[in-house]
Amino acid sequence: MSSLTGKTALVTGGSRGIGAAIALRLAQQGADVAITYVHGEAAALDVVAKIESAGQRGFAIKADAADPGDAAGAVERAADDLGRLDILVNNAGIGVLGPIGDLALADVDRVLDINVRAVFLASQAAAGRLADGGRIISTGSALARFAGGPGGTLYAMSKAALAGMSKPLARELAGRGITVNVVHPGAIDTDMNPADGPFADPQRSATALARFGSADEVASLVAYLAGEDAGFITGAELVADGGYGA
Repeated sequence: MSSLTGKTALVTGGSRGIGAAIALRLAQQGADVAITYVHGEAAALDVVAKIESAGQRGFAIKADAADPGDAAGAVERAADDLGRLDILVNNAGIGVLGPIGDLALADVDRVLDINVRAVFLASQAAAGRLADGGRIISTGSALARFAGGPGGTLYAMSKAALAGMSKPLARELAGRGITVNVVHPGAIDTDMNPADGPFADPQRSATALARFGSADEVASLVAYLAGEDAGFITGAELVADGGYGA
């Protein structure tokens, strides 16, 4: 396990689910961590308390990823509050599912604003604030990497865009030793997609391991990419999907 002692990180959408698990894992490995949230201040403050219990500094920043000023501003504030920025985890995202004919323009705009534009703007801001040797890691989806299901067109399109952005950005920032990667989770047990929910059985049966993954299992992969051991991995798409694409 690579130590992140002395490093600082921003995890967007870090108040619950995968984001909260990532924030805590980075803190457990020695990083000071800021998180963003848009709703649920109590949950965000609980994550901050856990970060501090791990012996690290923690901050919660209220920021709406759909707001372009907030998307970039959260990076600037995190870098200022933490004194520097070494790791950006673009985790905030939403899913709007349904037949393509039923999706309203407002649905398209909101998904692309949060899942694509916010990631671009945060990465753009981070490119100017990250220390040399820094990390940009974005949360994609196995539905964008492999065949998705009916109703997933908008969500999968938004997540596929992250790979399209990350590969050229990896080359652009490589001279400073900054790596840029995408992690594609599969079916992960969270409040948004519980393993005992009404849509769980088809997802479980589609994986080789025949189970949901945990947020901690995704967080471990993100933490690896954030550490020195992953310094030669950039422009890559790494999958944690239980064999969904096997």
